[in-house]
Amino acid sequence: MTDAVNPMGRRDLWSVWPLRRARLIVPMLLTVALAAPAVAAQEPQPSASGPAMETPAAAALGSPASSKAIPFDPAAATRAYLDRMTPEQKARSDAYFEGGYWLQLWGVLYGLGVAWLLLGSGISRHIRDWAARVGRRRPAGNWLYAVAYVALSTLLTFPLTIYQGFFREHQYELATQTLPEWLRDQLVELGVEVALFPLLLIALYGVFRAAPRTWWLWGSAVSVLFLVLVLLIGPVFIDPLFNEYKPLADPRVKDEILSLARSSGIETDDVWQFDASRQTTRVSANVSGFMGTMRVRLNDNLLNRCTLPEIKSVMGHEIGHYALNHVYESIVFLGVVLVAGFAFLSWAFAAALRRWGAGWGVEGIADMAGLPLLAAVFSVFFFLLTPILNTYIRVNEVEADLYGLQAAREPDGFAEVALKLGEYRKLEPGAFEEWFFYDHPSGKTRIAMAMHWKAEELRRR
Repeated sequence: MTDAVNPMGRRDLWSVWPLRRARLIVPMLLTVALAAPAVAAQEPQPSASGPAMETPAAAALGSPASSKAIPFDPAAATRAYLDRMTPEQKARSDAYFEGGYWLQLWGVLYGLGVAWLLLGSGISRHIRDWAARVGRRRPAGNWLYAVAYVALSTLLTFPLTIYQGFFREHQYELATQTLPEWLRDQLVELGVEVALFPLLLIALYGVFRAAPRTWWLWGSAVSVLFLVLVLLIGPVFIDPLFNEYKPLADPRVKDEILSLARSSGIETDDVWQFDASRQTTRVSANVSGFMGTMRVRLNDNLLNRCTLPEIKSVMGHEIGHYALNHVYESIVFLGVVLVAGFAFLSWAFAAALRRWGAGWGVEGIADMAGLPLLAAVFSVFFFLLTPILNTYIRVNEVEADLYGLQAAREPDGFAEVALKLGEYRKLEPGAFEEWFFYDHPSGKTRIAMAMHWKAEELRRR
């Protein structure tokens, strides 16, 4: 029941795509969040006593006993769920989600403007020359340039970042942080980028120099390896920088989740909870990492604001991502996308240099001063691929939805969570709108899926 693409099933600060990360290569590699996604939803009234045992709407929408007298109509049940949202709530949700469409476009355009400024003003080549003088050796110079680039582009894109990540989230009552707390997380995130991004750049530009003809192919391989590294270390070393993780305290919820995990072939004795409420009102959960860093995790909002059937439906979905090997499948898929992206980069970069390279002072793909152009080309490439990437992720989400329904067997809990997503995600988009903009099934699609599953279960009883 995920809400947005995020790298390691982390907090929503990563799943909301700020412009600042649109102009870097790192976020494009971190797109594999589709393999370890987070659930997001909003419940306006937290429960003081923890998860309830039954989903409130279950009795009203049909049960095995009542279905013998009154046939269960999945279409009517779906409509009943959707009609629970008031016109005011629907207008607010639609406005928030549709605004995100424009933010994707403005983010790319803003990023292109930043790249043009860094190249056209000569700032990029001056930073390159300074880094070469101070670093003396090429790897050290590349590292200095990368750090300076991250810092400067972060500063230049900060106006849109703070609007999208802080003010807009508070406007729609989806965020809980004060400005100093939000800035603290941004600084920590910047530190992570400063630590990781130069490593990728040093490796990439080494490939660009060593393989002048086939750099686009080897560059994609390096990028995939970097992605695997981030997925491996994320749950253990990166995520705890933003939230406190501790063993799940509620034995009732823990036993249910562990039972779901074991029945899906996931051998683990631990379930972790984290304090996402310090940042957001949304609920989330994930099964993240792989190999020795796999973690089953859910946040405190999910524990306090959802019933036990809802929690089980969420965790069944997230366990489905892991059991269906979406993380490995997505690495392969992203590898193919990156090969195409680097091939596109090879053509577009050369074409741009022929037109403007002399004025920019950029000599070729191996020239670090061309990094803003490289990032700009990639941002355009991924923007153009929006419907393709969204469709791929959405197919995986449907698979995990169906897996979760079969594993948790909580269709009403599933529908309740889908309805909660509608607090900030447009519930009933048009067909083209859902295909183009949605990286997950819409709320209407998910509720209908759950109600049809329920109808078939009742029919078999």
